[in-house]
Amino acid sequence: MSRDRDARVLNELVRVHGETFAHEAGITLRNTPQPLYRLLVLAVLLSARIRGSVAVASARALSEAGLRDPRRMAGADWQARVDALGRGGYRRYDERTATQLGDGAELVLERWGGDLRRLRAEGDGRVPELRALLREVPGLGPAGADIFLREVQAVWPEVAPYLDAKTLSGAGRLGLPEDAGRLAGLAGGTDPAALAAALVRAALDKHVVEECLAHAA
Repeated sequence: MSRDRDARVLNELVRVHGETFAHEAGITLRNTPQPLYRLLVLAVLLSARIRGSVAVASARALSEAGLRDPRRMAGADWQARVDALGRGGYRRYDERTATQLGDGAELVLERWGGDLRRLRAEGDGRVPELRALLREVPGLGPAGADIFLREVQAVWPEVAPYLDAKTLSGAGRLGLPEDAGRLAGLAGGTDPAALAAALVRAALDKHVVEECLAHAA
């Protein structure tokens, strides 16, 4: 494709499919403790082998149950966490995940005082260090760390552009360059988290690819 066509395809993709997963889960992401913690919980939920829509609904259910910060999550009864996950449809892994959420909340409280900005400071803005620190959270493996970093780059600009293998596979399906720097250049001033979310949706759904290419033609 020519650069102009690449830019049209990417702009169309972000326009239609650029809602971040945090926004979809009802999180107004800011660099403050509660939204960052809610994003961490969402990343844990999304990293399991379960539909993204179920993970998002379950993150909303946990929030509606009042489990929006690590102190409340750690202090909640295990069954309360299981029940909230169940209301979101997160039943296959609900018991294990309820335990992981409790353990993870305790880690966040003990290690970073309940404030993930301290994790950011400990990592000194370096992506490999941040990724390694995130992987210490129970239930947050490599995929979960990538999910968190893709979304948090909206408020932690030193992480951007964070376009991991999943996002680059989406770019490949669209015939776009599988290179983070070139994609960021094509996207111009687009929110990098929105760009990443849109590319992930292209990686996961062939209909997103077909629709985007048809409209950008």
